[in-house]
Amino acid sequence: MNPHENKKISPFLLAFNAIFVMLIIGMFFLIKDSTVKQAKLAAEEKKGVVTTAFDNLNLEAKAVYVFDVAQNIVVYKKNESAQLPLASLTKLMMALTAVDLLPKNSKITIRKEFLTAEGDSGLLANESWTLKNLLDYSLVVSSNDGARSVASVIGATLSNKANYDIGRRDFIVKMNEKAKLLGLTQTYFINESGLDEGQTSGGYGSAENAGKLMQYMLTNKPDILEATKYSTETISSSAKAHIAVNTNIDVNKIPGLIASKTGYTDLAGGNLAIAFDTSIGRPIIIVILGSTEEGRFTDVNQLVSASLKYIKEPKL
Repeated sequence: MNPHENKKISPFLLAFNAIFVMLIIGMFFLIKDSTVKQAKLAAEEKKGVVTTAFDNLNLEAKAVYVFDVAQNIVVYKKNESAQLPLASLTKLMMALTAVDLLPKNSKITIRKEFLTAEGDSGLLANESWTLKNLLDYSLVVSSNDGARSVASVIGATLSNKANYDIGRRDFIVKMNEKAKLLGLTQTYFINESGLDEGQTSGGYGSAENAGKLMQYMLTNKPDILEATKYSTETISSSAKAHIAVNTNIDVNKIPGLIASKTGYTDLAGGNLAIAFDTSIGRPIIIVILGSTEEGRFTDVNQLVSASLKYIKEPKL
């Protein structure tokens, strides 16, 4: 036999080598595809949602946050992490904390000393409310007296103390604890209503945090916000039927409105948070902070229109 003659390679070895090479090539393309996808995701996260719907806006707000709940994406933002005065958006956390602490049918009696806060929202000394009705009324008309009554009575009840001022302070502690629990790292509260206290706001937070708070409430406690979508509501205490007129003057202009809360103080300027759903299962949350008293409504109307354009855009 010629020693230099090529030996025959078995078919089994050829097949094994071929499979091995194919596995190597497959792994190469799998790794490459994964790397490309990760790079694209990172680029999209950095760049944000690609849409022209929010181009050419003329907003007065210092901070804006627009969130597509179904898609779990921020579709527009401006200074969304800036910590700014919340004004009466604070009352959202007041209401959420209240229903966490006491049943909604609990009785809240309005005491005369609870009616000293700025603004007369029509509450009467010694009238009794269910917690649910008082929260509905307080959110719709943005009642500082109602917020103080809720905080004072619930705080005193839970602490077993007759001192309503101490009870109120304990309640505000609970509000701050709830903010931490929800991961609202830019948010804290000085009082239950958001009223300015001298040169300090009653509550601080970011537009993003306020949006996440509203999202949590819509997901877990939607009935808290139910009354805020109406322009007027008749809400009864033990003494009388109160007509609640919504402080959001544009509730009827927003299609599919499901939640709304205004806020305005000298320090905060004009704030507004809304959620609307023009089709089943496609809610959009909009929060603006630091606009003007009138500009907050104009700002939100622009953002609603832009959001509707965004929803109608063909998706890739």
